[in-house]
This record gives sequence, structure tokens and C-alpha cells, in this order.
Amino acid sequence: MSRPWLILLVITCSILMQACKPVTSLSDGIPSLPGQPSVSFGHYSGYITVGDHPPRALFYYFVEAETSPASKPLVLWLNGGPGCSSLGYGAFIEHGPFKVKGGGLVKNEYSWNKEANASSSETFHLHSWKFDNCDWLNAAVANLLYLESPVGVGFSYSTDRSFYKGINDNVAAQDNLVFLLRWFAKYPQYKGRDFFIAGESYAGHYVPELARLIFKSKVEINLKGIAIGNPLLDYEVDMNMPTTYYWSHGIISDRSELLFQKVCNLTRLLGEIRSKALTSECVYVALKVAKELNDTNAIDQYDILADLCLTSGQSKLNIFYKMLTSGHSLPSSLASEDLINYQSLLDTKDPCEEQDVIKYFNRKDVQNALHAKLVGVGHWNTCSDDIIENYRFEDRYISMIPVLGELAKSGLRVLVYSGDLDAVIPFLGTRTMVDALATKVLKLKTTLSYRAWFTSKQVAGYTQEYGKLAFATIRGASHTAPATQPERSLQLFTSFLKGKSLPSKA
Repeated sequence: MSRPWLILLVITCSILMQACKPVTSLSDGIPSLPGQPSVSFGHYSGYITVGDHPPRALFYYFVEAETSPASKPLVLWLNGGPGCSSLGYGAFIEHGPFKVKGGGLVKNEYSWNKEANASSSETFHLHSWKFDNCDWLNAAVANLLYLESPVGVGFSYSTDRSFYKGINDNVAAQDNLVFLLRWFAKYPQYKGRDFFIAGESYAGHYVPELARLIFKSKVEINLKGIAIGNPLLDYEVDMNMPTTYYWSHGIISDRSELLFQKVCNLTRLLGEIRSKALTSECVYVALKVAKELNDTNAIDQYDILADLCLTSGQSKLNIFYKMLTSGHSLPSSLASEDLINYQSLLDTKDPCEEQDVIKYFNRKDVQNALHAKLVGVGHWNTCSDDIIENYRFEDRYISMIPVLGELAKSGLRVLVYSGDLDAVIPFLGTRTMVDALATKVLKLKTTLSYRAWFTSKQVAGYTQEYGKLAFATIRGASHTAPATQPERSLQLFTSFLKGKSLPSKA
């Protein structure tokens, strides 16, 4: 037996041993969250233990489909970072059933567990429990499973905080798979259900790596497809796109963009900052561009047309600018992890819109209703400093393009989409990489040429398909597309679950 197969066998056996441990029979059902309006669906939350060395557990929030959950697919949602919460972002800011308003909750009109507008012919299948000919897909609604991953994010924890220093893509994928196997053991009615994995940002790593591990481990999970939004796919490509995107929107000058292209690109600059080895070329370029960004009084990199909430996000931009103007040296008053925080601007969102969510989940009555607890931290937050600072930085450089290629060749449905107002991971690089993967590597035929797609009689974005591999933009959407373009994002999700092309007519 070759060494790679032996390693895979050991990992698989370890995962299965963890998954086969008995799961508590106590219900994780939520009768009602504080301030919650009445709803007709069930929702659940709690912990699944994923390891004993050290003891650690992942926290989940599960929302059943609004109607006929027994006939609907299951979708696992993962937010990125690395280190950001799927509970805080995905479930309560983007596409979950509720949004936090003031001290309570209001219904989200565009929740992904709601029924889509269906024709009479579709409505017949909506309540059918049969899976023949994929009739259930006409319902275009799903059961949603939000996972705070890896441990250290949100309410997820390790009893040994030193474990966070070893967190990386492999640990995240293996813990996530153990979680799924044990979650299915706890909710056996969902075993065999058509299963999809979706996420955004650094979930461009989490999602394909988990999907690949599911296939390689040969576990009984009926994985049908993955969808990743504004994903980090290839660091070298993705991190060089923001400057071109800034330039194309008039944020930096022609001269500055030329300097980035010809003298020192953004990937090189970030690497030199992190290694404390700034060259004169990169300092010169950074001085020019940082001053232009500073003169604009900061830009919300996640949504370049949105007004910026002036908080710590701007101060970090100013720290970066001052660092580069202070004798071309690194100020001793800043620790190395503070210098890397310029990169953290690419991982965490300005907190202003999150304040209600943060306050809500730090309430004891809310934590009690969720069966949640704080372990090793005194405060729940949308993103974990422990993980942002300790996650293995080198994993960002691992290209996910070959992994997407493996998954596409396996017959899995793969959707890559981009909110077109995101300057953090602009659609420019994503679109190019997906097209190159499809046409040059996989030699796939273009089954749908690049064209506009529509919702509510308006252009909602643009799309192109290569069989089961597809790319789409969402017009007017930010890095967290469902938060800023909820109707268009719901249509995208609906079409993805149906396995249909996005609407071509207004």
C-alpha cells in the first residue's frame, strides 16, 4: 500500500471512530428565541463533539424548511474569515429566517428556507414526498444548517486554547466531516437526503476541501453540489485583483495602477509586510497607493458604493499608511500580528451593521435559548481574533482551482458566484480562473454563453455555464451578497438547487 493511501486510511478510520460515538438524546429544539415572531418551522441549535484530544465541539444552528422539510434538500452553510461566524453572518445577517432589529427579531422576507414563488404545476410537487425525476427540486427551498467552524469561532470551542495555534485547512475539514457524520447520527431522518455545501469568502477553501474529503473518505453522504460566493480560490490571483478593481472604479490613479502592475503587486507587498522585509520598490508603490486610499477617507472594501461606518476599520488603514511613511521601517510599537491586520481587513467586515447581532448573541437569555455557552472567552463576536491571528497563514496560498477541477470532473454541480461591488475578492480574477479551469484544463464545452440574467424585470447579474460548472455575478451585491441583494441571491440559490440556468428574460 502506498503512503498516501495509508495516510488517507488512517484519517478515514479516525473520523469514523469519532463519528460512531453515541450522541446525546437530549433535544436541541428551540421553542422560541427572545423577541422572535411566531413561525411554522422548527429550528434547533447545540453542540456536536468532534474530538477528544483536546476535547472540542462545534456549534450549529439548524433551520427546517418552512413547509414539507422531509422532502427538501439539506444545505450546509460555512462563512469564511478564516475565523468568522456562520451564525452571526449567514444565519442572522444574510439568508436565515430572522434578522436582528433593536432588541428582538424580525422575519427575513428572503430567507433561504422559504417557499419560492411557484407555478401551479410546481406547487403540486412542492408537497410531494417523492424524489422521482427530481420533482422535489421544483420547491427551490432547503433545510439550512449553519456551522460555526473551525473550533474557536463563535460558540464553538476547544477546552485547550493552545489548539487554536494549530488550526489549518486540514483540521477544519476533518472536524467538519466528523461533525456531519455525528449530526446525521443525531438527525437520522436527513441521512440520504440530497446534500449541498455552500459558503463565501475563505469558505472558498472550506467548501471544496470538505467536499473532496467526503469523496475520498467514501462516507455515506449524498453530496450533490457546492456553491461558493466571492471565494478565495488562488491567493496569487485574487490578491492582485483589488488594485485593478480600484483603478477601474476611479479609486486609484492610472499611475498607481501602473506601478502595481510593473513594480510591486499587492501579493508581493502583503508578503513583504508580513515578513518585515519591505523592499524600496514596494515601499514606494505602497506610499503612492496608500495615500490615495487614505485621501478618500477610507473605502468599504466589501461594498465600494456603500457609505463607510467609521470605526476601527479606518484606523487600521491609517496604521498601515503611517507604517509606510515612518522612515520605511516597521514601528516597534506594533506586534507582528498587528501588521498582518492589514490582511485581516480582507477577512473581517466593518462592525457597524453587526452591532445589533453582537449584542443579541451576548445576551444570557439568548444563549440559554440556543443551548450555547462561552468557553475560554468572555464575549461572543462575529469573528474570532484567536483564529484570525493563529490560523496557518500559508494555507491561504493553496490554490483551490485544482480541487474545483477534481469536483467538477466527479460530476458534482459547482457554482462560483461573485457580488460585483466587492473589492476584497473582485469578480475579475474569479471569472477568469473559472473560465480557464473550464476551457483550458477540463476542456469543457461552453453550454451557456456569457449573458445577463434577471429578477423583477431587472438585470440581476451575468452568467456563463460549462455543463455542471457555472459562474455568475450578482449585480449590486457586496462581498456578503445575500445581505445587500437578498432577492437576487435567493433567485441564484433557487436556480442552483433546481439545477437550472438563471432566468434569461426580464
